[in-house]
Amino acid sequence: MTLTQKEYELLKDLKDQENLCAEKYTRAAEAAVDGQLKGLFTHLADNERQHLATLCEIECCTPPAPDCTEKPLPSFTQTYTGANSPDKAGDAFLCTDMLTAEKHASSLYDTCIFEFADEGVRKALNHIQKEEQNHGKMVYDYMHANHMYG
Repeated sequence: MTLTQKEYELLKDLKDQENLCAEKYTRAAEAAVDGQLKGLFTHLADNERQHLATLCEIECCTPPAPDCTEKPLPSFTQTYTGANSPDKAGDAFLCTDMLTAEKHASSLYDTCIFEFADEGVRKALNHIQKEEQNHGKMVYDYMHANHMYG
């Protein structure tokens, strides 16, 4: 497999996005008050690093075989009840920021998938995009359980 210059440039953009998301999730995990949210953000930071590793493999012209095993999404219990507190407001801000990042990442993958000629690369990028959508769903589910969305 040989990548075109445009494909290398798109990979650079995707790698930059994954690196940013991993860093943002790491910082959000440090800042979050709720233990469930800290755990979620830590888990998602690790996933973003895995995406980055996959992109690096593609860049080295080794399209990985994506693990297409459907993993169940976690469920969340309500941590914050009643009126808004400073802790809830802070965690809600972190969630909103990360949900926005996931929407952007998914959109970027949507565009890039159509720009790669190699079918194996397209499948790998499509798999990552689905995982990004699942990340957004997990953040949304946490927000919904804690009455932070809407």
